[in-house]
Amino acid sequence: MSKIKVIPCSGIGKVFGLLARESVLMVTEEKCPNDTETLCLAHVVTGDDEVVEKIKGETCITMDGCAKYCAKKSVEETGGIVVKSHKVPDFMKAHRGEEHGSGTYLTDDGWKYAEELAEIMVEDIKEIKGGVN
Repeated sequence: MSKIKVIPCSGIGKVFGLLARESVLMVTEEKCPNDTETLCLAHVVTGDDEVVEKIKGETCITMDGCAKYCAKKSVEETGGIVVKSHKVPDFMKAHRGEEHGSGTYLTDDGWKYAEELAEIMVEDIKEIKGGVN
């Protein structure tokens, strides 16, 4: 099995976008580097040949910052197989009242929340790989 593609939204200027990107980087660089890789959504959207080839027909996980699902939709349009799709706000209930930061920095609460989001994706990866990670 090739590496699972984990793609966050761009969400520039919004804390939910930053949370999506940082959580994906935690997964691909620290938690599951041998099983995953990330690709820049801008390259997906613009149809970069190299990125399209990496995604087409491949297993993907997306982490969007809002209900527009830009990452999910773009990956699907490019031919990626989105087997898990998440939205940062869906997990906010347990974090009401916390200050997570801004579009350019995360607070301590923000980093903890990004870690929680990363763990959700790690569980997805374990499930996709049949419990082996």
